[in-house]
Order: sequence, then C-alpha cells, then structure tokens
Amino acid sequence: MSQDTLSDVLQAVRLRGAVFFYVSGGREWAAEAPASRQIAPAVMPGAEHVMEYHVVTGGDCWAGIVGQPPVRLVDGDIVLFPQGDAHVMSSAPGMRADPDVAWYYDAKIDQLPFRIAYEGTEGPMPAPPGFQGLTSLVCGFLSCDITPFNPLIATLPRLLHLRASEGGSWVAQFLQQAVAESHAKRPGGEAMLARMSEMLFVDAVRRYVDAMPPDSTGWLAGLRDRFVGRALALLHERPAEAWTLDELGRQVGLSRSALHERFVQFVGQPPMQYLARWRMQLASGLLRSSNATVAAIALEVGYDSEAAFARAFKRLVGLPPAAWRRTLAEATRNDVASAPGK
Repeated sequence: MSQDTLSDVLQAVRLRGAVFFYVSGGREWAAEAPASRQIAPAVMPGAEHVMEYHVVTGGDCWAGIVGQPPVRLVDGDIVLFPQGDAHVMSSAPGMRADPDVAWYYDAKIDQLPFRIAYEGTEGPMPAPPGFQGLTSLVCGFLSCDITPFNPLIATLPRLLHLRASEGGSWVAQFLQQAVAESHAKRPGGEAMLARMSEMLFVDAVRRYVDAMPPDSTGWLAGLRDRFVGRALALLHERPAEAWTLDELGRQVGLSRSALHERFVQFVGQPPMQYLARWRMQLASGLLRSSNATVAAIALEVGYDSEAAFARAFKRLVGLPPAAWRRTLAEATRNDVASAPGK
C-alpha cells in the first residue's frame, strides 16, 4: 500500500467525478443549487456523499453558500462545495432563485456534459442553438464515501475557492477540454472529463494544504507534520500489522506519551483509535467490492477473530458486517432504479 496517505484515503473512499453541465448565463441570472444530498440519487446513483463544483470558462460571476457572503469568480476560477451545501451562482451578489430539485430527476439528459442556459431567476433550460451568454461555467459533481471513516472531508471548508492565477497549466487544459466536449461530444469524452475532475479535486486539496497557516491543526495539517505525518503513513502502509503505541512511537522517533499527545492535537483522536476506524473503512470496501467471507476480510484488515472484527464493525457502523453488506446492496439497487432514465 502506498505511503502517500492522501492518495490512499482517496482510493479507499472511492472518489469519483462527473462533469454534468455546461452552463451559459445571460446578462442577469441566478441559479440556486439544492443541498447535494437531495439530488445525489439523480446525479450520482449509489453515492454516499456528493460535492458540487463549478469552473468559470468565460466572464465572471458570484458564488456563495445560501445565507453566507458570496465570493467573486473570474475566468479560470474554480469553486468547490466539499460539504454539499446548498449554494447560489449568480451574475451579481445578493441574487436568489428557486432551487428546482425535480429538474435533476426529470431532465432528459443524453450525453454529458449537458448544455443549459439561465436567464433571470427562472430555472434551467436547454441552451438554444447558438446561445452565447456573458458567463459560461462547467459544472460537475464528485462523490465519495464518508462512512465508516473518511478523515478528509470533515477537514475541508464549506466553500473552497481556487483562483486561476494560482493554478497549474493542466487546469487550463481541463477548461479547454471541457468546453470542447460541450460543443462536440465524442466517444470517451465523459470518462476523460470525469477523471480530470477527480484530478481537479486532488489539486484543490493540495493547494488548500499549501495555503494553511503553520499553526493549523486537523488531519490535513497532520500530514505536513514531521511526526504525525510519518505515523499516519506507517498506519496506512501496514494497517493489518499488530501496532502498539510504543512500537509506532519508536518508528516515528517519539515517546509513547509524546506521540499520543501530538497525534490527538492534530487528528483529534489517539493513533490506535484512528487505526481501528481506518481498518473499518478498508473492510467496508472489501465488503462492498468482493465476495470474500467476513472471516477472510477480518484477517485481511488485522483481526485474528471474526467475532472481534464483527463487534468492532458494529460499534462504528451500527450493523454487523454481513447485514451492512446486504443493506448496502439493496440501497444501491434502489438508487440506480430512481436515477433519470430508469
């Protein structure tokens, strides 16, 4: 397993991306997006947590969480809503519109990205042929698991604004490709844009970490810390190992008590508790994606006893492993059945 802890977490929590809309806004316009949990079954069936992002590909606009001051976006800027908050995109600050949850379920979308237009505060409409707004956006969604354990999402802000002036050259390539795909859809375009949107999220997290003050705490800040970052890397590299606090401290270079105190300061929980939760996240992935028995999964994530593993899993998740696996399969079938076009 890689010692790149962030990549390890993103893989385990199944980060997935999708570019859904190419939006054109008129002279005055506003679009209010509902909380992502309300539209998750429509935009990303089977997803547990959904985040929405917007990339300005022309002009400028404003973006803000409902009830919070907005930020101004210019050409090339990116805004991401990691907690899935309801938010407003508009041509001017202070504008509101009626969020249309049903539209996401009823829209007749063929190949993505789907071109839509906004004029005034009316809901979205398919972009008329030749329609050119003053502002253009690429809008998409990212999904991931947050249970049993996702240490990343809770450490991110509710709104993440990435300025074009601080981005890399690949972001410009993403913008160009997204615009090109919206005008001339080609085979494989959806998959390519989805992977690029995942790269966009990783880049956003890295830039957020780079900009954090030196005295920051939290899981992401812990990755930067010499001792906590090393401890996290070891736990992620060898999660099934019979770790003790003494042994982890020895390999990190701190005493047992010093490591405990420093780890809690940054991560908010002791190392062994973190390890137990991370093991449950790995186990949930195996329960979801494989036909392995509960006993085999228990052994793979570091438990010699199936009973001990089942107790630990139920304590964190609320259900025994086998029951959780059945419940998840049923929920996924229901989400897929309720998705557009089904």
